[in-house]
Amino acid sequence: MKRFLRLALAGLAALGLATAQAGETKTEAKTFRYAYRVAETGFDPIAVSDLYSRGVTAHIFEAPYTYDHLARPVKIVPLVADGMPTVSSDYKQFSVRIKPGIYFADDPAFKGQRRELTAADFVYSIKRFADPANKAQAWTQIEELGLVGLNELHRRVIERKQPFPYDEPVAGLYASDRYTVQVQTKQPRPRLIESLFTGNDLLGAVAREVVETYGDQISAHPVGTGPFKLVEWRRSSQMVFERNPGYRERHYDAQPPADDAQGQAWLAKFKGRRIPMVDRVVIDVVVEDQPRWLAFLNNEHDFIERVPEAFITQAAPGRKLAPNLAKRGMRAEFSVAPDMTLTIYNMEDPVVGGYTPDKVALRRALSLAYDVRKEIRISRRGTAVPAQALVVPHSLAFDASLKTENSEYNPAKARALLDLYGYVDKDGDGWRDLPDGSPLVINRKTEADALSRSVDEIWDQALRAIGIKLVLKVAPWPDNLKAVQSGNFQTWKVGSFADSPDSQGNLQRVYGPAKGTANLARIQMDEIDRLFERTSPMPDGPERNALLQQAWRLVVAYAPYKVHVHRLLTDIEQPWMTGYRRPVFWLDFWQYIDIDPARQPHSSQR
Repeated sequence: MKRFLRLALAGLAALGLATAQAGETKTEAKTFRYAYRVAETGFDPIAVSDLYSRGVTAHIFEAPYTYDHLARPVKIVPLVADGMPTVSSDYKQFSVRIKPGIYFADDPAFKGQRRELTAADFVYSIKRFADPANKAQAWTQIEELGLVGLNELHRRVIERKQPFPYDEPVAGLYASDRYTVQVQTKQPRPRLIESLFTGNDLLGAVAREVVETYGDQISAHPVGTGPFKLVEWRRSSQMVFERNPGYRERHYDAQPPADDAQGQAWLAKFKGRRIPMVDRVVIDVVVEDQPRWLAFLNNEHDFIERVPEAFITQAAPGRKLAPNLAKRGMRAEFSVAPDMTLTIYNMEDPVVGGYTPDKVALRRALSLAYDVRKEIRISRRGTAVPAQALVVPHSLAFDASLKTENSEYNPAKARALLDLYGYVDKDGDGWRDLPDGSPLVINRKTEADALSRSVDEIWDQALRAIGIKLVLKVAPWPDNLKAVQSGNFQTWKVGSFADSPDSQGNLQRVYGPAKGTANLARIQMDEIDRLFERTSPMPDGPERNALLQQAWRLVVAYAPYKVHVHRLLTDIEQPWMTGYRRPVFWLDFWQYIDIDPARQPHSSQR
């Protein structure tokens, strides 16, 4: 009864959100509901690195540029920018013009005044990444761009242990007038616009007044210029968002390829409609696969993102929607993710870390012992392909023909490597020991969900087969992330989605200055760092790709990561939902989908 009353009241509240758009008549609010498989961590762009929190911030904040959600290959288009940027011929000077008349969502921090978005907001938002006190997850991404004066300011603040001087002018980052952002770099940066000004989740503008008002509670008070605002948050349980009532008049448009029948159909159906088209979004956090799948089948959710591997044969055998679901009017979206899954080895750990031949041999032996194809067959039910290196599908330098030792399964070679470097059973207990005679135990951080349990079992079997003991340490995903970022781990597994077509972004995983952020393995190799820095100013092309592949092969050789798979994803929408296309290098999509309340189950059933 309480659940019925709560849902009924929520439904009544949502009705108050309904507003008539030009040419439309609405009698009922549109609520879009789905589930996350992992809990969020917070909603301050500088503090988030996980996919799930960034999936929220992408709908609240806005960067100057975004990606056309239907264009393939992907295409950058203006969002709050007034046209494409002005770029110097040497790729060192960039000018971005912001459209006048765009406003932040109303918030008490603005003291009852409408707050217009200006160029200064982007300058401030970028400076927040450079403030050492914020420990920003993406600082190394911005640091590597080499904006004139910004890195030096960052270092000076650290050395002098002083507060960050946000009002101090920076030669390479400033507002030349109310609506124009100017950037100057030390070296050519051909991809600066996608690195610094594209991507709402991290690079959207925040208002200084909001940050100063909420202080250390800013992660619970996201205020942006985007189409949605957070109205309710029960941590690790549920998030509720409403249409931003002050959102500017923006209309559906896209450029799908001529041969994309579904994309062309959506363009014909929605072109000119004001977005967002839904009034309310509710995200439940449902960690276990079975309840999440059943909630979708029982019409409690309008959409299931990434059908759980355990149920893929029921949902879409042979990458085709099951007849019983098709009969109900559902639609499946199949895609190859621009992602990779990884086992991370802490390069500073005394057991699995280090660069000497015996340590490298241990990590390579662990990887050789693991059967990725067994994981694909058993744990993932065929929904993945083996990965070869730190490069993902859809990125510019991805080579589907590349084959490396990373995907090799060879227990005999693993045992031979261990024997050669002295990892043998010295005390007769049946388990291998370290060369100095102390016990060899691999500690793996993990989570309690079904997929993790299945993959962990394969790891346990693999290591047992070569005489190594595995100990699993189970904790919630956000807790594990914090521990790994601080270096308090030995091994962990994680998935990684690319947020840019540029393959170099993946090399942040092994770039020394990115330790503790993108570089979770905490690897530090001068040769890899030099390759990273050498490729940054280079234009796209075969020469640059060759250097990137050289770096990836070094990563395979030193094995700070075991790259497992690239995932084949299946998303399914209910018959009353339409318009979904899985994002590639971006995370926002709520504004492009529509819900038909007349076909949607009544709120009392949801």
